[in-house]
Amino acid sequence: MSNKIPVYIEMHNKMRQLIVSNEWKKGNKIPSERDLADEFNVSRMTARQAVSSLVEEGLLERKRGSGTFVASEKVREKLSGIPSFTETIEKLGKTPSSKLVSYYTKRASESESEKLAIHQDEMVLVMERIRYANGEPICFEVATLPLVIIKTFSKEQLTKHLYRTLSDNGYEVARAEQTLSATLASEKVADLLQIKRESPILRLRQVSYTQDSTPFEYVRAQYVGSRYEFFLEALK
Repeated sequence: MSNKIPVYIEMHNKMRQLIVSNEWKKGNKIPSERDLADEFNVSRMTARQAVSSLVEEGLLERKRGSGTFVASEKVREKLSGIPSFTETIEKLGKTPSSKLVSYYTKRASESESEKLAIHQDEMVLVMERIRYANGEPICFEVATLPLVIIKTFSKEQLTKHLYRTLSDNGYEVARAEQTLSATLASEKVADLLQIKRESPILRLRQVSYTQDSTPFEYVRAQYVGSRYEFFLEALK
């Protein structure tokens, strides 16, 4: 296993610092991918990966026909409960299914280490999946898990029954912090979800915690806006 940090993650971390330090101000347009590739001395593909990772995290946002901008502050709405895609789809009388796109370990990016409360040199597992309802693609999901927590579990346990596996091994899923926002589908996500590029997307970012408040999962999920909606219930 290589200890070298991928170039796009190094670029991601540097760009994230520009945003966090307010050198790149909220609402301002960032340089084009071509200009970023020249500035960071990387390929355009690497620049695109770095930009896309920051878009997935909600730090950047793409605007159709205008370019990519530092995301403005969003109004946050507290969602009730920990959503289960499988249970939600089954309640609608449809058949849920998933397709594993990628499954690999790497060193945590700065964002991942912050969300999961781990050191940046620690290893994490990344799972990318497409979620379906009756065979129709609904969601593209990227989940990052600390390797130290899940290293003894099999691939099947983690990809098919993550919460059940954790519960059976003493990790009770207690709560989740969720952020919901709107964005446009990138070329990659559009291809995976079989929609047009820059179609409306609902983006859910979630950090899940065990009963002792240990973060064990950082999820970036993108739902097809025309095929899925979230329901919020406000209780007095």
